[in-house]
Amino acid sequence: MTRLSRRYGPRAPGWAIAGVLLALCALLLPVPVTGARADTPLDLDSSGRITDTVGALGRRRAQVEAALDRLHTAHHVQLYVTYVRNFSGRAGRTWADSTADRNGLGPRDVLLAIATFGHQYAVSADKDSGFRQDQLDRVAAVAIAPALEQHDWAGAAIGAADGYRAVLEGKPVKAPRIRPGDSNPGADGLVPGDRRVWVPIACSAGLALILLHLGARRAARRRAARRAVLSATTPPGLARMAQPLTPLPELDAEAARNLVGTDDAVHTSAEELFFATAQLGEPATRPFAEAVAYARGELAQAFRLRQQLDEAPHEDEDIRRHALDEICSRCTSANRRLDAESSAFDRLRGLKAHAKAILAHAEATARALEPRIGTAEAALAALAQCRSAAALAPVGEHPAKARDRLAFAGAALAEARTALAERDGNRAAISLRAAEAALSQARTLADAVLRHSHELTGATARLRDAVAEAEAALQTAPEDHAARALAEVLAEARRVTTSGRHDPRALLRRVDAAAAGLGHGPGGRPARAVLAARGEVSAARDFLATHRGAIGAPARTRLAEAERHLARAEADPEGAERASARADSLARQARALAEQDVDAYDTPFDDPCATHPARALGGALLGGIILAGLLPATFGGGETRGRLAG
Repeated sequence: MTRLSRRYGPRAPGWAIAGVLLALCALLLPVPVTGARADTPLDLDSSGRITDTVGALGRRRAQVEAALDRLHTAHHVQLYVTYVRNFSGRAGRTWADSTADRNGLGPRDVLLAIATFGHQYAVSADKDSGFRQDQLDRVAAVAIAPALEQHDWAGAAIGAADGYRAVLEGKPVKAPRIRPGDSNPGADGLVPGDRRVWVPIACSAGLALILLHLGARRAARRRAARRAVLSATTPPGLARMAQPLTPLPELDAEAARNLVGTDDAVHTSAEELFFATAQLGEPATRPFAEAVAYARGELAQAFRLRQQLDEAPHEDEDIRRHALDEICSRCTSANRRLDAESSAFDRLRGLKAHAKAILAHAEATARALEPRIGTAEAALAALAQCRSAAALAPVGEHPAKARDRLAFAGAALAEARTALAERDGNRAAISLRAAEAALSQARTLADAVLRHSHELTGATARLRDAVAEAEAALQTAPEDHAARALAEVLAEARRVTTSGRHDPRALLRRVDAAAAGLGHGPGGRPARAVLAARGEVSAARDFLATHRGAIGAPARTRLAEAERHLARAEADPEGAERASARADSLARQARALAEQDVDAYDTPFDDPCATHPARALGGALLGGIILAGLLPATFGGGETRGRLAG
């Protein structure tokens, strides 16, 4: 899921002009050009805790990594270190805080930012990091600053890691063993210092001035369009290497894959977090809950951008490319935050160490689910006597699928018990994690049936109220097309409700829409609209969550947008009716798109004639409980959620 942030190549005369003028300004500045390169807050290296953009560490990178590991192993504190040329004119602390925020660093994460040109540094630590300001100052004075004065870039990071470990253990901070290094690593300038290149550059600058006038109007139009579409985006991170621009179709497909993968990672992480909280309590799991919340926020912004592109496709390639790149960046940020917490989550939860207790709890959960699924089946059978097939269709297959998930969980729990008897902790952990995920989905499917039954009962009562309101409004309304349309809807509602099975939700939607067309006051319509939208969003959310192994980005995007409009409706009574209608429509679109994806999904296990164990395995694949290698996903982002497979 992770990717390097992109740098936009020259796409218009203005970009070419900017590059040439930058070179010209570099020639005219009285200071050496090697000090002019600026590094804005950037994306940290996704492969580890060290981001070295200037080659400051050289062969000592392994020593720094070992020091960071010692700190993390002893106190679960992640120290990130980044080396850049300078802080782009900002205060060091501001630069470091901005970089930490952009990369989603958590309360137990500390960032040491070092600008090699000028020997500046800054530390960004959350107020809940566990460090007092005097401790941070002591480590800086004793272990960081002396090393930087001697150009010992690696020593500063090692000193910081060992110093933070010392203060957490109540020990004195010791100065690192200093090994002086290159005073100005990464000193390559943007413009060669050889004066023989100045003449071509000056000629290019002259040409640039001619092109400036030609490109100014076009650039202004593009900037205005970008501001309208990309107002919700954040500034892109600093590109650390120039890359050829990815063709738009490939970038679009990459964004879709990122959305699906990140959505799966967030779902899986939230699911296992639920079990961890039940096992260990909320205070112990709070840092991981914060990581999931952060990832959800980034994912929501990515889905919002995707929805904007789908609603108003832009022919301008620059705008589409920027938006798609921002989607990928948001997904990267979400995954990085979850990945950063995965190791600490494993240690806290201890699937292997607490396997017996987790197994006992899961077996009790499975026993309790059996009668609940039976209750859902009975409720569905009772509804079939008075409700239409369309009314029951959203949950018609849920009980059978819940039993498939329960059967898969039962087999996984039996395997876990065998593994424990054989003292195979790895196999037991894998089986327990798969069983937990299957039990979670079985519960979701059963609860969805019972909730749907309750919603249909409530819709029947609300339909009677809506019909009474509409009939009263019709008596005082002038005779026109809207009145005739409402009268026809009311007549059909009376006929359908008295003659046999029907869908009260669909009828209620039609009656309220016809009454609104009459211009009648809102009455109880806004409250009914919110309840209807809440039901549709919940049904779509449950379906997507339990079939996510087959569902692509469009359905997930519509659901995310439906949830956003529903939240707006619940928070704003004035606009509740309109926002609810939008949420209702988007949720039904999401469900329809998801059902199309599921219909097109094909596994070797979904044959109607397949045995029950085969159907159970197919259900686990369909639900995203197990990955392609038939091993379960766990808490974490794209880099770590499949780590049990290793």
